[in-house]
Amino acid sequence: MNEKKTPKRQLGVLDLAHRFLREHVSAGDTVIDATCGRGNDTKLLCELTGASGRVIGFDIQQEAIDSAAELLRENGYSAELHLDSHANMEQYAEPETVSCIVFNFGWLPRGSHEIFTHADSSIAALEAGLRLLKPEGWLVLCIYYGGVNGFSERDALVEYLSSLESRYYTVLQCSFPNRTGCPPFAVFVKKEIAE
Repeated sequence: MNEKKTPKRQLGVLDLAHRFLREHVSAGDTVIDATCGRGNDTKLLCELTGASGRVIGFDIQQEAIDSAAELLRENGYSAELHLDSHANMEQYAEPETVSCIVFNFGWLPRGSHEIFTHADSSIAALEAGLRLLKPEGWLVLCIYYGGVNGFSERDALVEYLSSLESRYYTVLQCSFPNRTGCPPFAVFVKKEIAE
């Protein structure tokens, strides 16, 4: 008898991002979660950087900061969490001291879809992040779009990332072209060593 097997959960954008982080973030690193959300990325960054690392997190919603703080407490971690826009991250770290910065563009999971990231502050945050990154540091972006927030931020982010000079930055975009709807996609940006 041939039984139909249930397929495993599909690989998603967060799976890609988390696998990448596990490969590129080390104990003692200074890292930033630019959009804390529910704290899952913040928790992973705390795990990877260890007691000797520094994790800085941002979100504009108190609900997100509280949720992230609770998740960290439950798991025995702590981070510097700020109720502030990711566009202001340069106020909290020095240039070229950060190994990795994680972004989730879109809305708060299980939160209001009426509150979401916008191209102007998101691009300002990317610019700030590139200044904070060490040479050979990484930006890790998960881009959610469609629905209430539409496509304008996605398009602006892709245009901005495409404009980065290849001698200074490597940009890799990973999408899911065989999925229907508006599947989120990941972008990884490496800051190259200046010659």
